[in-house]
Amino acid sequence: QVQLVESGGSVVQAGGSLRLSCEAPERTFYGFGRGWFRRAPGNEREFVALIMWSGVTKYAESVEGRFTISRDTVQNSVYLQMNSLTPEDTAVYYCAAPTIPEPTTEAHRYSYWGQGTQVTVSS
Repeated sequence: QVQLVESGGSVVQAGGSLRLSCEAPERTFYGFGRGWFRRAPGNEREFVALIMWSGVTKYAESVEGRFTISRDTVQNSVYLQMNSLTPEDTAVYYCAAPTIPEPTTEAHRYSYWGQGTQVTVSS
């Protein structure tokens, strides 16, 4: 089973920034784009941001204006720039590929889930 690979998680103080990366094996364009989800302890997995290969982006209301998703079509990498982090952003962040051509925030529409990268924001 193909898995995407996330990296860039770390411990950061509130107000700080992090940049997460999502790489595909052999730079292959699995799916119709990339989505970021996160799961905090005791919470359900939630949508964070997505980018379609067309360039269309969508953000969760909780991160709008603070997070920016971007892509490098040459490297087939997707990045999540996270600014003004708060302790509420603490979670494991996962990258996945949407399996339908329309932008979707529904996790069951995604495949090739990675193992996740831990982001911890201290107050």
